[in-house]
Amino acid sequence: MNQQPLAGVTVLDFGQVYNGPYCGFLLGQGGARVIKVESLIGETMRARGPASGASFAFSLLNSNKESMTLNIKSDEGQALLKKLVPNVDVVFENFAPGTMDKYGIGAEGLRALNPRLIYASSTGYGTSSGPYRDYLGMDITLQAMTGVMSITGEDEGPPLKTAAAFADFIAGTHLYAAIVSALYSREQTGEGATVDISMQDCVFPTLATAMGSYYLAGEQQPRAGNRHPGKMLAPYNVYETNDGHVAIICIREGHWRKLCKAMGQPELGDDERFATFTARSKNIDELDALINTWSRRHSKAEVFSVAQAHGVICAPVKDLQDVLDDPHLEARGTLRRREHEAFGEITQMHTPLRFKDIDPPALTAPPELGNATHAVLSELAGLDDQAIQALRDAEAI
Repeated sequence: MNQQPLAGVTVLDFGQVYNGPYCGFLLGQGGARVIKVESLIGETMRARGPASGASFAFSLLNSNKESMTLNIKSDEGQALLKKLVPNVDVVFENFAPGTMDKYGIGAEGLRALNPRLIYASSTGYGTSSGPYRDYLGMDITLQAMTGVMSITGEDEGPPLKTAAAFADFIAGTHLYAAIVSALYSREQTGEGATVDISMQDCVFPTLATAMGSYYLAGEQQPRAGNRHPGKMLAPYNVYETNDGHVAIICIREGHWRKLCKAMGQPELGDDERFATFTARSKNIDELDALINTWSRRHSKAEVFSVAQAHGVICAPVKDLQDVLDDPHLEARGTLRRREHEAFGEITQMHTPLRFKDIDPPALTAPPELGNATHAVLSELAGLDDQAIQALRDAEAI
């Protein structure tokens, strides 16, 4: 079986920045035909230019897509989208709330033209109801609004955001999952769907551990840095080595005893200060100091090796170059290298969604702005060269 899971599905991708484009990347890597619909100056990340840091993200998230330009603010552009919709399966966007409705091309209007259409939207707080519905949202503001920042950082320091834009990518993953679910449902019912994804909803499950500590203690616990929220699980921290740091976690009593053996101090397993979860949490500062004394005598590789040999959950803290050279990602075929117009050789990733006996499509460079406009309008809207040129003259495309 070599056919891609989403072969035959045609998608209009109005995605911006990370959230929507990552959804489109996953759809394209699943075999869908993804047409990136951009303004006449290009999507936000493209518009920053090839020499900006955003250029790498744009390249990463927009592989295996075609590009067409469309001015949705113009009457001609709106009419053109309505011509395209009967011949596509999915339209998705992560514009500010109400943007598409403002121009008469929201879910209700487009699905009236194609009842089998899946129209999907991802916004900060969802579009269906609630007092936050019209609020603008980006990754940092969602980390603030969801409580993530309140639990991130050190006890005496300010609330912090995670450096990784996880709220955007979690939302993009949920957007993808909802679209694929809607496509499956359509196969059973023949009907399309309107999908409403809230970034706030998507982030909430990530608070599971912190919420558990909250309910157990009856109040929010102080920020714990790299330790377990509420400090209820120990060891659970990042420890120093003579060349960096390692992360170690013991989620069962057996893991703690294995770590004691790995450190060459098996007697600590029965030490009353550390013999139970409760005791270790009570004596967490002493425990972490003890582990640090051991780990500082060794390199990251040495600690990791002995931990693995004893069945301890451990990992070295890698920097970005380590990740780009990661042998496991190489072995899985996750990493792909290509030339970038400003950076030279860059490393990108294939889809994390893998299917046995089906290789993901080869990664391509992101499309040039509007590279497929003519082809898409000819094929999906039935327009001839003269009509397409008239649209260009009217600045609709």
